[in-house]
Amino acid sequence: MPTLTEGLYDDSDKGGIDPFALFEEWYASARESEPNDPHAMAIATVDATGLPDVRMVLLNARDSRGFVFFTNFESAKGRQLLAHPQAALVLHWKSLRRQVRARGPVEVVTPAEADAYFASRARGSQFASSASDQSRPLADRQTLVDRTRALADRLGEAAVPRPPHWSGFRLVPSAIEFWKDGEFRMHDRVQFLRDGAGQPWRRQRLYP
Repeated sequence: MPTLTEGLYDDSDKGGIDPFALFEEWYASARESEPNDPHAMAIATVDATGLPDVRMVLLNARDSRGFVFFTNFESAKGRQLLAHPQAALVLHWKSLRRQVRARGPVEVVTPAEADAYFASRARGSQFASSASDQSRPLADRQTLVDRTRALADRLGEAAVPRPPHWSGFRLVPSAIEFWKDGEFRMHDRVQFLRDGAGQPWRRQRLYP
């Protein structure tokens, strides 16, 4: 299978490359070289007026269906995605001088997926997610600390239930682009496009 690992690409090869497999290859390299959070990514959404919004989140799961992150559905990004279920993301790995961009529709993950991920989180993170009215005004930090502590005291050693407003989104990409830095702006850019989930990918090289 041809690869972009070294920034090489055989333009004469008409065979396909699975962009998800290629992502795994690049992500494995990032996990070895990035000092912090190789799974950090920017997610862009739009509000009711069409104004873009962007923030950093963590890529919590990925497979051939798409890229998953979890959040409070009552947060700004949660409300925006529920109203306008399309998004774009980018992961930038400075240590490798590489980035991956993807865009497409989003879907809500299944309750089983949300339950499984919530249960895997650190207990302190579970408390914080449950106590936070994410994206809404907060009088002072102590208020959040007190709410989190009160919840922990109330539950004791009992399992922390996943809040009904906390779940995940899966971005199902219709486009994925791989970018690798090159000397004198001779960057390597290859874009994969498809017409919908389950449809075949087609690829093209882009001018840097």
